[in-house]
Amino acid sequence: MSHNTRRTAPAVAIFRNWLLPISETFIRAQVDALTTFDTVYVGCRRCEGGLAISRHPVVVMPKGLLGRAENFLLRSMGRAPTLVSGLRKHNAALLHAHFGPDGAMALPLAQALNIPLLVTFHGYDASLTDESFRQNFHGRWYLKHREMLRTRATSILAVSHFIADKLHQQGFSPEKVQVHYIGVDTEEFKPLRQVPRERKVLFVGRLVEKKGCEYLIRAMEPIQQAMPEVELVIVGDGPLRRSLEGLAKSKLRRFTFTGSQSAVRIRDWMSRAAVLCTPSIVAASGDAEGFGMVFIEAQSSGLPVVSFASGGIPEAVRHGESGYLAPEKDWRTLSDYIAGLLVDGDLWANFSRAGRSLVEKSFDLRVQTGKLERIYEEVACSKQFAGNSLVSV
Repeated sequence: MSHNTRRTAPAVAIFRNWLLPISETFIRAQVDALTTFDTVYVGCRRCEGGLAISRHPVVVMPKGLLGRAENFLLRSMGRAPTLVSGLRKHNAALLHAHFGPDGAMALPLAQALNIPLLVTFHGYDASLTDESFRQNFHGRWYLKHREMLRTRATSILAVSHFIADKLHQQGFSPEKVQVHYIGVDTEEFKPLRQVPRERKVLFVGRLVEKKGCEYLIRAMEPIQQAMPEVELVIVGDGPLRRSLEGLAKSKLRRFTFTGSQSAVRIRDWMSRAAVLCTPSIVAASGDAEGFGMVFIEAQSSGLPVVSFASGGIPEAVRHGESGYLAPEKDWRTLSDYIAGLLVDGDLWANFSRAGRSLVEKSFDLRVQTGKLERIYEEVACSKQFAGNSLVSV
């Protein structure tokens, strides 16, 4: 598409309260893959040390006291003059918010501009219990506004059937909810045949209860007793790091905690490791894995996956074909599955090929983003049938 054509393309405004956490590369990748829509990012604040989003214009609240005042005004009265005036300049045809609470925050902007609002639910925003949401101010605010989001959002995207089912249970209309897998860049994440695989089991994720790292550490103990050369590499950080390091010291011989890593470093680890294991569970709060981008990134890289059959993970991994999924919290079966892939070269090769094939067929970013743009077109066109339903009350 020529530069001049891009200038006349319709625009979609991508809303995120914080622009853009370093863990949310999937949002940036999806935005960068758009071909028929121009993009403007819109949010309340920029993240220090967050993802670079310089390829696209950004509309954000002012820094300091003025920004805090406008943030309060948005939450309390549904008004954000800086964001509304900024978006008018970009002539956005629709607003796409990521995560349910952000959708509730973005609703007044869509109403002020009289444009449709599309919201993607990714995981915790659909699976967390209401009791857990009530534990903090932001959660209570969301629960207060969720009914309005249910009735006034134009369309709802769920990253998996698991998340769609959760939304249906919360009263979101099945007519509004549709499943859309985000996808992964299969050129960015691809097998590197020239890079030798090492005897490493890789974990990638935040060190929080939901990601289940404790169960992987326990699973690695019998593996290292039988195969002392196998190392566990834990990529990520979080509140449980200290306790997990203590558990690893008491159980394991070879392990490394790398802390948070860049997307480039994570791709490097995926090209070198023998198995990816991020054994997610349903946390006490209800927080569950909505889909798990890390699983399709690994499979796209030719890296077999082992995890638990939890949340939306069975939609990302084909058990017995591209990876293994053990019953949730069953670390002994998890251990057996990892060991099997470490000792059986033919099995590993079959899983590696099947994983790559699965991603190419079902989760290619460009194909999935093309589907998203067709959804955008449908949602944008729906405005003409919506009458005044989006006008602020």
